Amino acid sequence: MQDHTLQPGQILARGVARHLRQHDFVSIEEFVPKRGLRVDVFALGPKGEFWVIECKSSRADYMADGKWQGYLEWGDRFFWAVDADFPSELLPAETGLIVADGFDAEILRMGPETRLAPARRKVMLQKFARHAASRLHGWRDPGVSAFCDPAPSRPRP
Repeated sequence: MQDHTLQPGQILARGVARHLRQHDFVSIEEFVPKRGLRVDVFALGPKGEFWVIECKSSRADYMADGKWQGYLEWGDRFFWAVDADFPSELLPAETGLIVADGFDAEILRMGPETRLAPARRKVMLQKFARHAASRLHGWRDPGVSAFCDPAPSRPRP
């Protein structure tokens, strides 16, 4: 995929995901922990830890985000990912900070650790696995998902 087809936030997410792979994290972009929330990058670390990363491409993008605090309860750490020109003084000091571009990133400030409860961790791990497998299936066999995905009204086994 070429950069000209990606939105600025997607470019940041790609750089963040590449950097996190160097730390043995795997990640999913646009992950939905619950209805109404969509995490830009949701990362699973080698010890089972979850990091939530919100990508902000501009001051206006950040100012328009009124629900970021709702993401805090879905991961062990929370980070903002911004580019080098972003006015980082706008971001709360008690959150993590990653500076990224489309190719790599650097963690400038670790977000404080707030461990998920074991029951929530299990649910998030299952959602992560199902989401990743579903994306892989859609990529491997495009178009079949519309015929095979369970209908929203059908009970799941």
